[in-house]
Amino acid sequence: MKHIINWLIYSTLCILMVACKSNSSKQDFSTSALKTESQNSKNLKYNILMIAVDDLNDWTGFMGGHPQTLTPNMDKLAKESMVFDLAYCAASVCNPSRAAIMSGYKPSTTGIFQNGDKVFDVPLINNSLMLPQYLSKYGYHTLSRGKIYHTPATGKHTWDEWSPVSGNYGATQSKKGLLDNGIPRGEMSDNMDWAPTTGKTEETPDYLNAQWAAEQLQEGFDKPFFMAVGIFRPHLEWKVPKEFYDKFPVENMILPEVLESDLDDTRENFSPTKEYTAIEKYSKQKEAVQAYLASINYADYCVGVILDALAKSKYADNTIVVLWGDHGWHLGEKLRYKKFTLWEEACRVPFIFKVPGMIKPESRSNRPINLLDLYPTLLELTGLPENQKNEGNSFVPLLINPELKWDRASLTQMGEGRNTIRTEKYRYIKYEDGSEELYDHEVDPLEWHNEINNPVYKNVRTDLRNKLSELTRKNNS
Repeated sequence: MKHIINWLIYSTLCILMVACKSNSSKQDFSTSALKTESQNSKNLKYNILMIAVDDLNDWTGFMGGHPQTLTPNMDKLAKESMVFDLAYCAASVCNPSRAAIMSGYKPSTTGIFQNGDKVFDVPLINNSLMLPQYLSKYGYHTLSRGKIYHTPATGKHTWDEWSPVSGNYGATQSKKGLLDNGIPRGEMSDNMDWAPTTGKTEETPDYLNAQWAAEQLQEGFDKPFFMAVGIFRPHLEWKVPKEFYDKFPVENMILPEVLESDLDDTRENFSPTKEYTAIEKYSKQKEAVQAYLASINYADYCVGVILDALAKSKYADNTIVVLWGDHGWHLGEKLRYKKFTLWEEACRVPFIFKVPGMIKPESRSNRPINLLDLYPTLLELTGLPENQKNEGNSFVPLLINPELKWDRASLTQMGEGRNTIRTEKYRYIKYEDGSEELYDHEVDPLEWHNEINNPVYKNVRTDLRNKLSELTRKNNS
């Protein structure tokens, strides 16, 4: 009830904000400013801090994806926020996922499905306002550093202020003909590599991105701000300073559960990937887990720099904080590594949302949402007009009541005709050749058993087919 009352107060403030007209004056946009009656009414809007962590799956403490992970800073934020346990990407590939988040369009609307697609070569994109452009239009100062679109420099023109990335992760010991992880070159992708480095944490790119954000938070803004910070790790290559590797003794690493016959009931009996084959051949599974956990711990350390700075700033009590991973990641499940699939490991993402004064700490929702929903949600929270081009749905109702009945499915796309939807209980996949998969997460959370031909699920299958058809039909209308 308390957070509903807070929401009513917020709604009243938004109405007053629109109705009130006053002369502007340059002041810090902070919590103390809210108490100043002479403050320009537009300064009642929230600031927004968005942290994007690349290739981060559910191996965080607050999601419980791996028992040995160390993510104290993200976990602390989660305790102050709402965690969406069933948040999914619009595409399980960096470029289309981020293009969807920032544009508000589904991948099939823009045609952006692969990393090689040029986002700003798409006429629809160029004729639309990306999230920072929309917020800037309505009075926000927008600033960014790190990977928010597909590369740090992609879309730099969409920000009022953009800062280039600097630094390096440090050197590793290499041997001729071998990747740094010891696997012979040519047996799997060269970027599927890992090793501890000799670099100083304070000289690495993600730390410098975080430090930049911390410095910005000490500045005075004459407008509400939208600050986006991209953290590149745990994206490949998993090369971070040795101090992070040392926290995860390789001999103690716990491996994900893998079923060797997992692919037997899938489309054309999908084959294990070359990364899976090579890592298994050279018994590097525990090293891969160590490297991924080390990279996550490094990313969490950098996130902590940002969050500590916010907590000590004048903006702490009036800033929305959102943290997301752009898609999931396989570490042996489904006999593969990397992303690029329509299964749970690649589609599910960590998603934390904090709205001061509105969300009860340690809230959780198991209603399915999509990263595509972020754009319209932020507009509603900041009291801005809807962007009618947005294809996502605001999840503000779930912020008010996380247990609200929610009959929406979350759509992830991997190409023309390659789609999956996730409901609270089921995952349904349909490929371009018409083949299908159906998983019941209530009894099969690892998606080991494809129930598409099981007569027990006949009605479920029909319902999910209709839901998918409806979502894609709206997209193409």
